[in-house]
Amino acid sequence: MMRSVSNFAIWPRFQFAPTGLALALVLLLCPSLAQAHVMDGPLGGFGSGFGHPLAGPDHFLAMLAVGLWGAQMGGRSVWTLPATFPLVMCIGGVAGMLEILPSGIVQAGIAISVLALGAAIAAAWKAPEWVALALISAFAILHGIPHGVLAPRASDPAAFTVGFVVSTGVIHVVGIGIGAGLKPIAKGKLVQALGAAIALAGVWFLFGWLTG
Repeated sequence: MMRSVSNFAIWPRFQFAPTGLALALVLLLCPSLAQAHVMDGPLGGFGSGFGHPLAGPDHFLAMLAVGLWGAQMGGRSVWTLPATFPLVMCIGGVAGMLEILPSGIVQAGIAISVLALGAAIAAAWKAPEWVALALISAFAILHGIPHGVLAPRASDPAAFTVGFVVSTGVIHVVGIGIGAGLKPIAKGKLVQALGAAIALAGVWFLFGWLTG
């Protein structure tokens, strides 16, 4: 009887641990939307391009979510999602150079992408591959546009473009690694909690856009 009571006392704390970690992630990774995708001063080549995705928390969390979602779904999605995003993002880069969409709409779309990807992870949604790839592609175009806007300002636009594509791939790989490492823990609940934290960050970014 004592063992049963002890286990019952410990379990709730273990059960809510992922939620606490998720909240900590939100506190660490949710600066205001106004800081996202902003790079002042002259831009160089590869180094500037590589640093751009890391400087924008909205972009970083979306890239991380792509890797997490792929690892969570398993199968071919582990590599099809992360491989598709950087390729399609280049199309968004061209759209950014042509200034096809207003920046306000792009920022709102990026915030929604963070929210949607986080929600998919939180719900452990195993979407059909074509649906997942369609969503990833739409979001990739949106995330590519800010990079395309900045590329012509770089001293070496080609190297800048390569830099942000490589950086995006690295963030994907980190997301896959985190997802694969945490997937066996608590039957995947920790990965879902991280997804919930990312979704909450997306809500914060969207709120910042609405009130900015």
